[in-house]
Amino acid sequence: MRIVQVLPELNEGGVERGTMELSRELVRLGHESIVISAGGKLEEQIRKDGGRHITFDVCSKNPFTVLSRIRRLRKVLKDVNPDILHARSRVPAWLVYLANRRLQIPFVTTVHGFNSVSFYSAIMTKGDKVICVSGAIKGYIQKHYHTADEKITVIPRGVDLEKFNPNRIDEEFICQFRQRYVLNDNFVVTTVGRITQLKDMETFMSAIAVLKPKHPHIVGLIVGGVREDKQEYFQSLKAQVKQSGLDEHIIFTGSQSKVAEIYALSDVVVSSSKKPESFGRSVAEALALGTPVVATNHGGVLDIIREGENGFFYPAGDSEMLAHCIEKCSGLTFDGYGYISENFSLNKMVQSTVCVYKELL
Repeated sequence: MRIVQVLPELNEGGVERGTMELSRELVRLGHESIVISAGGKLEEQIRKDGGRHITFDVCSKNPFTVLSRIRRLRKVLKDVNPDILHARSRVPAWLVYLANRRLQIPFVTTVHGFNSVSFYSAIMTKGDKVICVSGAIKGYIQKHYHTADEKITVIPRGVDLEKFNPNRIDEEFICQFRQRYVLNDNFVVTTVGRITQLKDMETFMSAIAVLKPKHPHIVGLIVGGVREDKQEYFQSLKAQVKQSGLDEHIIFTGSQSKVAEIYALSDVVVSSSKKPESFGRSVAEALALGTPVVATNHGGVLDIIREGENGFFYPAGDSEMLAHCIEKCSGLTFDGYGYISENFSLNKMVQSTVCVYKELL
């Protein structure tokens, strides 16, 4: 098959990473993979993995250029002549949908998030087949758009088990990381993700403060970068650390490339998002490394964590309950790698996606 995936850009993010991984795996399976986007730092990786990238403005929301872009995109698609078109975001989906009217190429969309309910967002339900990354997303689009059940396939985002494998972690990095941040003999509770208000770092830090008197060796790791427009929020978090007397108990590490190793060295991972996550890949990745996860009780994580087996849920914003759940994790033992392999692996995601393509053909 010749498959075209279309997304706005190829920079950081879950959609971009998923597109890159699917492209690589499609090539490994002998398919032809083409990605259309406005470009970005992952563009070269697409090529290295055997895929082809076509640079095209499927990112701009400028209404004055829409008609010309639709005409040019139709020509690109006609020249490429794909078997499947797969749109992963709203602007690209609209452009592909309108450019494809005459071509009638089988069209797949993936709903990656809880988009605002509108005519604009409804395009993500217009595919011949609609992939949802979690049961929560499926329920959301059926509630608001009444999408037919037979059109929808739930395919969770897949974890790359070559990378998130407890037998392949870099022990030297872990040793150096522990020394750098003085983590030896500490109880390490970690949250991973860009620093934004939606991640609710305040509740995470408050839970560490609740646990500190009983667990004086507790350390809360906050792993993630800070965009320029979030610097003021970041400074407010650092002020909260000082006011709460947590200088020795909260560590901001910035962005880290070896996330698997950080999950592996952690005693507990926390996902404290105020807003429901569409899936929660970081939760699945942490579990694959055998680390229990505590998460807010909404969104796609409800499909991943088995409460009392590999983690717990707590109400968003409730630092006391979060602290209680973190404590309870110390008694959990489970085969995280086996569980993720069976239910949320990249291989399973790719196989399920290829099945959707074949159904349309």
